[in-house]
Amino acid sequence: MFGLIGHSTSFEEARVKARSLGYGEFADGDLDMWCSAPPQLVERVQVTSRTGKVIEGAYIDSVFVPEMLRRFKTAKRKVLKAMELAQKSGIDITALGGFTSIIFEDMNLLREERVSAVELDWQRFTTGNTHTAWVICQQVETNAPRLGIDLARAKVAVVGASGDIGSAVCRWLQRRGVGELLLVARRPQPLIDLQESLGEGRILDLADALPEADVVVWVASLPQSLQIDTGSLRKPCLMIDGGYPKNLDSKAAAPGVHVLKGGIVEFWQDIGWQMMEVAEMAKPQRQMFACFAEAMLLDFEGIHTNFSWGRNNITLDAMDLIGAASLRHGFRSLELDPALAPSPSLAPA
Repeated sequence: MFGLIGHSTSFEEARVKARSLGYGEFADGDLDMWCSAPPQLVERVQVTSRTGKVIEGAYIDSVFVPEMLRRFKTAKRKVLKAMELAQKSGIDITALGGFTSIIFEDMNLLREERVSAVELDWQRFTTGNTHTAWVICQQVETNAPRLGIDLARAKVAVVGASGDIGSAVCRWLQRRGVGELLLVARRPQPLIDLQESLGEGRILDLADALPEADVVVWVASLPQSLQIDTGSLRKPCLMIDGGYPKNLDSKAAAPGVHVLKGGIVEFWQDIGWQMMEVAEMAKPQRQMFACFAEAMLLDFEGIHTNFSWGRNNITLDAMDLIGAASLRHGFRSLELDPALAPSPSLAPA
């Protein structure tokens, strides 16, 4: 059995969701009440692989909202209590989605071995980052050529390159043989370490990298104050918004700039769930975050272990394995709308 731990994108959206699910006391409560509220197992579902295998899963809402991020103890407690509920519910492998994964890593929750009377079994949880990294790389490889971008000559900027997903994307693209990697992140030393491990890549500030890049992979959250000079960007330019929340399209809207929601997959058939209805998916019955899909894939494959765990531990072999499983069981990476992408024959060289 697989599990998914998620949350709403805002407090107001969470209240609307609570009302639709029949949780009136949550819908009418203020933020302080939500901070003390326990996680809820809100939905159970059956999922059928393209191979015919059927698995069962559950969605757990951590009752966390982004407005709680500054309340560090609250954020930490929300994630740990949701993990406790997943384990007590007998779920074999559970994926952390959205900010729950970020909170887990940034607050080093691995130090917390016990929640209430439950000793957490880390083997039951995965961040889903390996599948997310693989999906983002597929999105680059599939969509860049459609815009007339030759990856063998292209400059690819990875924003958040030293993070767990970013470093995996860099290693994959290096193996793929892109023209040049432009490495961008906030902290210099991890970038230097990544550059040394790759044996290549040019470290740049964001402002210097964007005008040079044919492809930009964003795997870092965008500050609300960030302004992008779209006039300085190359045309065409492919931008993969792999951060969370996904708001790059509002900051980089311009002719010739093609923004694609990164780390999103589409299943081969409708699933029949409600959980993606509030996640701004174009096809909520089939589309989901790749991190969630990783839990499904591990259950399909009978791999009940923390497949994606820690920071910068993602290997190319693991990406190959989860990628093959993704295709086998009926997932495909989200692509650009063909109507919005120019014909490669018409795109500039």
